[in-house]
Amino acid sequence: MQPLTEDQIRDSFVNTTKGEAERLPMPGLHEVLWDEREYLGWHDAKAPQRAYLTVWQGDRPVSFVLRAAERRIRSGISAMCSLCHMPQPGAQVALFAAPRSGEAGRKGDTVGTYICADLGCSAIIRIAPPAAPMQLPPEEIVQRRIAGLQERLDSFTHSVLAG
Repeated sequence: MQPLTEDQIRDSFVNTTKGEAERLPMPGLHEVLWDEREYLGWHDAKAPQRAYLTVWQGDRPVSFVLRAAERRIRSGISAMCSLCHMPQPGAQVALFAAPRSGEAGRKGDTVGTYICADLGCSAIIRIAPPAAPMQLPPEEIVQRRIAGLQERLDSFTHSVLAG
């Protein structure tokens, strides 16, 4: 992911008003390791069900507001994040909904998907599996995970933009 400023992020929101985007909390950008991310995701400390995602779409950043479902998958059940495709305990995956951009979103149309509750897909896909016979090299597995995450992010972003 390419580095971004707070102003670039605020200007890139597609499913909220400019006034709302100006009031949204921003993450600590000085702490971000940009080259180890496919997206920037953060939670609203004052509204735990609210989260935000910023991705690069072509040559521009696109940001959107997400809302986590109030109920989580109960513990003891496995779940899979729809973005990183990594299986996890159910409590670590949440259903997030994003209002579509434009008129559709203003009318209440949303797009939902299961995402790692901590929005940490970029970190989890980079954990290389141990080398094993008859398996791809760990570095290649990580590169395939990165490519898959990027494809699924693009698809989710297109769904939000198709308002």
